[in-house]
Amino acid sequence: MQTATISATSRVLLILPIMLVGAACTPAADGATARVAMPAPRVDTPLETHPGDATAVLAGGCFWGMQWVFEHVPGVTNVISGYSGGAAATATYGQVSEGDTGHAETVQIHFDPSKVGYGQLLRVYFSVATNPTELDRQGPDTGTQYRGVIFYTNPEQQKIARGYIAQLTAAHAFPTQIVTQVVPFKAFYPAEDYHQDYARLNPDAPYIAINDAPKVAALQRELPKLYRAQPVIWHGDHPKVISVDVH
Repeated sequence: MQTATISATSRVLLILPIMLVGAACTPAADGATARVAMPAPRVDTPLETHPGDATAVLAGGCFWGMQWVFEHVPGVTNVISGYSGGAAATATYGQVSEGDTGHAETVQIHFDPSKVGYGQLLRVYFSVATNPTELDRQGPDTGTQYRGVIFYTNPEQQKIARGYIAQLTAAHAFPTQIVTQVVPFKAFYPAEDYHQDYARLNPDAPYIAINDAPKVAALQRELPKLYRAQPVIWHGDHPKVISVDVH
């Protein structure tokens, strides 16, 4: 991901190298942040009695690391990197990287609600996947495309998300205010294939080693019951645009 020191022109020039070697994010020495387990959400749905397919749509910085973290969560069946918050016409990496499309780098998480609950995914999100106190940035990456957003797909998800943020705020779980947005989900646009599973496939890349590998290590250390050693592998048999009506 680009930092504030990279100009718009430089970002455009980086697109071709990204496609060729997958180097989209800029390493930063302070990328590794202390991460600790948050308390379990008091408001959550009980596990379903039968297997099924549910989705969570979350943004919290570079989608490479977000995807890699949630691929290690038991009950998750697929994680797709993409864009949410803007229009279909601007859902490309080059345009989103300019920071003026309304999109945030996002992951769509498919999970079996008989094995893991939505609230538990949010626990992973707030514990290790993102820093919810950073506004329009995440670590070395700056811009609205790196903002933290919970895109709820139904009123139940909205209730759980707002309740959990209120719980963490009351407990002073973070030293400063949580700035994660909670907004209705409208559409998800999968990112280009060269972004999918980038962190898992390139664990030694400087950006991944500094910024994302510590998140996976923290998941294993802090939330061992929500960690599996063998990650789910991204599979691309998904529609190009995914949308839902929220009532």
